Formats: sequence, C-alpha cells, structure tokens
Amino acid sequence: MAENINSIKQKFIIRNKLGLHARPAAMFVKLANTFQSEVWVEFEDDEVNGKSIMGLMMLAAPSGSIIYVSAKGEDAEKALLALGNLVEGGFEEN
Repeated sequence: MAENINSIKQKFIIRNKLGLHARPAAMFVKLANTFQSEVWVEFEDDEVNGKSIMGLMMLAAPSGSIIYVSAKGEDAEKALLALGNLVEGGFEEN
C-alpha cells in the first residue's frame, strides 16, 4: 500500500533588517516543531534541518536573501503556510 505524503517547497525572502540571526531562528524552530512534517531550509548551497536552531543560524542568511523552505508530511501545507508567514512577516521585527 503506497503512502500519500505531501512534499512541498516554496521560496521566501528574508525581510527583517538583521536577517536570520538567533531570535528569528529560534522563532522559526519553535514554530516548525509544532508540526509533524519534516522541515528543511536551503540558502545558497546549504540545506539544514528547519527544526535545528544551530543549523538555521549557520546559514547566516542576511536581509533580502532568498531561502527555500520545504516540508514533507501530513501537515506539510499548514507548516509551509505558517513558516512562510513568519519569514515574509519579518519575524515580527519590522
């Protein structure tokens, strides 16, 4: 029996002034961990687990940069919508 698991990916722009530093990374991870889906974040040539604060901070994505967020699992669409709103909303910093 084949499993029907959603896997989606979307592009977002880092809009807050200081980029993906500790506070926004913590907010992203906290939100990502509310979903069952796997979450991955890509920036330039690096891809990290979106549920790892150290991984996200190592990306060091500055303001204005493009990241790709992917989610795989039953709640992937909800996860991507919520995480996208957080990123595009400037991590509540603007």
